[in-house]
Amino acid sequence: MNSAFLLRALTAGLLALAAGLMPMRAETLDKVSFGTNWVAEAEHGGFFQAVADGTYKKYGLDVTIVPGGPNTNNRILLTAGKLDFFMSANTLQSFDAVANNVPLIAVAAIFQKDPQVFLTHPETKIAKLEDLKPLTLLVSKEGVASYFQWLKSEYGFSESKVKPYTFNPQPFIVNKQSAMQGYVTSEPYAVEKAAGFKPGVILLADHGFNAYSTLIETRREIVDKKPDLVQRFVDASVIGWYNYLYGDNSAGNAMIKTMNSEMTDELLNYSVAKMKEYGIVDSGDTLRDGIGAMNDARVASFFDKMVRAGVVRRDIDYRQAYTLRFVNKAVGLDLRPKN
Repeated sequence: MNSAFLLRALTAGLLALAAGLMPMRAETLDKVSFGTNWVAEAEHGGFFQAVADGTYKKYGLDVTIVPGGPNTNNRILLTAGKLDFFMSANTLQSFDAVANNVPLIAVAAIFQKDPQVFLTHPETKIAKLEDLKPLTLLVSKEGVASYFQWLKSEYGFSESKVKPYTFNPQPFIVNKQSAMQGYVTSEPYAVEKAAGFKPGVILLADHGFNAYSTLIETRREIVDKKPDLVQRFVDASVIGWYNYLYGDNSAGNAMIKTMNSEMTDELLNYSVAKMKEYGIVDSGDTLRDGIGAMNDARVASFFDKMVRAGVVRRDIDYRQAYTLRFVNKAVGLDLRPKN
């Protein structure tokens, strides 16, 4: 073996050793900002989970979650280009964007069922939606302008029975002939803690109010210019939601509690249990198409209901409110428990 060969071999070996000792160059992640519509809570859990357990990072994303709140309007920040994605309340917001020429579009629907409910006293033995008509109904001004108009057009409810809901359960607790609006994931828990009884629950989604809820919105320009980024954010968010609902969600919950000091383990566990019990996130089309699923027929059906209720105008092109491009791909179905 000649000296030149030995020198080349030694040099190659030293280079390989040096490469092994050098730290790996950090992967370049795409920075993404995502605004929620309220303070951190279990209803946002899958997004926090995807940050906390590294799912977003696996998809090449460095995601910052920007919580909403009573004095924060993250949707305006999305429109202004200060955020990349936003968690919108329901399909009505998507219709409103079209009506007002706001260049936003829904790319996934995390909640298959809107969690809006009416709570009743157990003594009234309310069994179906129509049974609420004789009661005093505590409804927020936003509720009167949206789902209550549907109750009037579809079920014949009267606004004469409505009193303002101020997000304080006490008027409901003291009046047994009343029903109070709320979210199935939180208000029943609050009433039980405050009053010591389990209220009856009427979920509007189970009676025809078929809005999607907790949608992922972005600007149209991002969909046009960065479709791969949108796809990765949607897919990673979906994985985050499967892990939050069915896996070890301790990392996501720890992050929620860090960002919202008033959140407790008991309420987090309650909210997750109710999301699963009522199929808020994972039911219907998601059983085949995966969390985040949407379909044209359902959006058309909801649009027609809102037109009849006078909530949205017939002349808007509601199909501009959303796209199916990034959903219905069965992402994460293997993470759902088999039994």
